[in-house]
Amino acid sequence: MIWCRFENSGRASYGIVEGDTVIAVDGDPFSTHQRGATKHRLDSVQLLVPVVPPTFYAIGSNYRTHVIERSKAKGFKEPKFYDRPRVGYRANSALIASGEDIVKPKDAGPRFEYEGELVAVIGKRCRNVTPEQATACIFGWTIGNDVTERDWQKNDPTNLRGKNADTFKPMGPWIATGIDPRDMITTVRLNGNTVHQFPTGDMLFSAGEVISDISRTNTLSPGDVVWLGTDELPQSIGPGDTIEIEISGIGVLRNRVVAGT
Repeated sequence: MIWCRFENSGRASYGIVEGDTVIAVDGDPFSTHQRGATKHRLDSVQLLVPVVPPTFYAIGSNYRTHVIERSKAKGFKEPKFYDRPRVGYRANSALIASGEDIVKPKDAGPRFEYEGELVAVIGKRCRNVTPEQATACIFGWTIGNDVTERDWQKNDPTNLRGKNADTFKPMGPWIATGIDPRDMITTVRLNGNTVHQFPTGDMLFSAGEVISDISRTNTLSPGDVVWLGTDELPQSIGPGDTIEIEISGIGVLRNRVVAGT
């Protein structure tokens, strides 16, 4: 099933996508809901971020090649692999939907990079669960682009600017249920050209392991999102570029980069 959030005539609501049609839903996917009688053409509505998360988690250093290449880029002789997931927070204010513009701030440097990521959407409250139990708490999956200004990130240990500035977190286009990361391929295209392609499920820590680790100290709630990292070494992007992240079984997250004023 494909769930979306959309706006029509100034009203935001959840919907179920079937082909080229969006069926409006009364309620939300995480609680009581029912299909409404209203249907819209998919191309006639504005897609919103598929969920506004109560808490927005993100893990770094979760793919082997990415860890190795980032270490090389930083001038380190040996890559550092962690023995547990390195999870932090992101800001909801940075979220934008597929189709909206990523704004590169006018004072941002040249190392302005994308990161194509699988995103787990939590469907059940979970606390201190095993990886298997954590996996059962996942409602579905969407796509994230963890845009980063690397010079800001280097000088700001909280990532307030480097990863959480407005528009730095595209997410969408919707939530897909009933699929498995082990069957997915992530493809990243820059201006129509494929620059990365990797098995989505080839993570150092699976979604269940990451969520389980978080749940040791933090209660996860329906609607929370957990971004699961990226592979390979991203390139820099700038105004005029279009970045597309496609994950098989989900869809395509597409955003253009524009210059800040």
